Amino acid sequence: MTSVPATISIEPMTRHDLVAVYEIDCRCTPTPWLLSAFAVELSNRIATYFVARLGGQVVGFAGMQTTMDRVHLTNLGVDPAFRRRKIGERLLIALLEESIYRRATHVILEVRESNRAAQGLYKKYGFVATALRKGYYTDTGENAVVMWANDLQGAEFQNQLRQLREGLAAVSE
Repeated sequence: MTSVPATISIEPMTRHDLVAVYEIDCRCTPTPWLLSAFAVELSNRIATYFVARLGGQVVGFAGMQTTMDRVHLTNLGVDPAFRRRKIGERLLIALLEESIYRRATHVILEVRESNRAAQGLYKKYGFVATALRKGYYTDTGENAVVMWANDLQGAEFQNQLRQLREGLAAVSE
């Protein structure tokens, strides 16, 4: 008998997801957010958070804050045991689509200078490195690469996003 592979779903984060999200963050970063910080974000009217589920289990999360026409991607994490399955990419797509829905024109994020995989993913989705924040990560003193994606409301950005989303869906089928 063959088993059907579980599908990845991207859903809004709820209070029931907080412990799982916190545990993933602990496995992803030397200095995870406090559990209470994630709880506060769920009631923050400018914040939007998603979780990725695989077979009902939370395996990733991502969040953003929207201020006027700008979105700041605050975090994106995938449980190390579930990486290389395009989960982070699906979460990024959800954030970008939500940004477009909220009428944002640009998105900013910081990423560890050593995290080349994440930088590559962001570049694939139209982000450009614009600055380096020295010693940004206080846990290690590591620099942060500041990346921007602009003109989210433009046809070029939205067509590229649609093509990447469709390409990802075709690979997953």
